[in-house]
Amino acid sequence: MSVLTGIILHAIGAGSASLCYTPQKKTKQWSWQTYWLAQAVVCWLVLPLLVAWITIPKLTTVLQEAPRSAMLSSFVLGAAYGIGGTAFGIAIRYIGFSLTYAFSIGISCVLGTLLPPIIHGQFMNVFNKIGGIYILAGVAVGIIGIILCGISGRMKEKDLSEIEKTTAVFDMKRGLPLCILAGILSAFFGLSLDQGAPIAEIANKYGAGVYSGNVIYIFSNTGAFFSTLIYCLYLHKKHQTFKEFVNLSGSTTSFALPVNYILAIITGTLWYCQFFFYGLGHVRLGAYQFTSWAIHMIILVLFSSVVGLIMKEWVFAKPKTIRILTAALLVLLFAVIILTYGNYLGS
Repeated sequence: MSVLTGIILHAIGAGSASLCYTPQKKTKQWSWQTYWLAQAVVCWLVLPLLVAWITIPKLTTVLQEAPRSAMLSSFVLGAAYGIGGTAFGIAIRYIGFSLTYAFSIGISCVLGTLLPPIIHGQFMNVFNKIGGIYILAGVAVGIIGIILCGISGRMKEKDLSEIEKTTAVFDMKRGLPLCILAGILSAFFGLSLDQGAPIAEIANKYGAGVYSGNVIYIFSNTGAFFSTLIYCLYLHKKHQTFKEFVNLSGSTTSFALPVNYILAIITGTLWYCQFFFYGLGHVRLGAYQFTSWAIHMIILVLFSSVVGLIMKEWVFAKPKTIRILTAALLVLLFAVIILTYGNYLGS
């Protein structure tokens, strides 16, 4: 029952992540860097500190006793994750959202799941434990589903370009290296949480319980904020867009700027919620806690595709494209079932 609860909590977190960027479409007269930095302040700086303060008993004492090496490792790996997010955004310009998502999330899913047991010298033990083969099979099936989602997404983009009689810029030579970089660095967030585990253990000693993982986000998320801040400030200086934070030139309504901030807060809150529930689900997976990253990534792709259908992003797709997407969603669902069963056996 604990494993099933953990999967449900992961699903809630992935659901939040699949919705977190939809508010961006409603912002007005904000450049990407303004919106991105505004939501980053919420999800990578304010909420990690606030939620840790609320949920971690004796937080100051915990931070005083926690290993400095764990703090530094979590922060640095979180910063790498922030760079990966930037590479992801740039890759979309060259090969589109769908292929970027498939390549990057696929790489992140594999590395973010397998690196922790490899680093701890426990990878081979997975084969010897009950349910281990299901864990590996679930990850493999999930990768297949993610790739199918990418293929169907690319087909959808072609279908749409035929209708609109336009030719989208497509440059695999530039986009693929960025996807690989984004996938590798994005996987570092899961590794950041793994390296921050000693901090969570101290928090658990003082009664944090299932919320003990929240203390790690103080370092992993602020690391991501640090690298994001540097890039956004660079873009602001380059394009002279600092003024967008306080004034929208040419706006016909005085409510546009406050609405932009509200939308950024919603995005940041939804993004943070994914890892708040990630932490709650992670502690319930028993012997195979390292599979949390794979489960989260697979459900995220599954829900993101469903959200796209609900928002009618596939309305102009051809029947063949829809059939491949349907197959992809079924494969992803099957992967989650396999991973759930593997974790159940392991528990």
